[in-house]
Amino acid sequence: MWRQTALDDVAQIIRFIAERNPSAARRMRHLIEHAVLPLPGLPFLFRAGRVCGTRELVAHPNDIVVYRVTDDTIEIINVLHARQQYP
Repeated sequence: MWRQTALDDVAQIIRFIAERNPSAARRMRHLIEHAVLPLPGLPFLFRAGRVCGTRELVAHPNDIVVYRVTDDTIEIINVLHARQQYP
């Protein structure tokens, strides 16, 4: 389940890239969306997050997907640029 914060993050990343290279923006959107597909089957595969209770998936060397595993779902919380200060 994508939280609105994560959807907003992806939109901002894609807009930034699209200003310079629309085809690269489409590829990045595809990359981020497909990077999370293994999460339901392997929710603990990726590293523990910097915020307690979260995990981090490196979707691209510059982009990190922050997610939380709950009893019944996986919440995608944020998508961050690797240089972005977080938390």
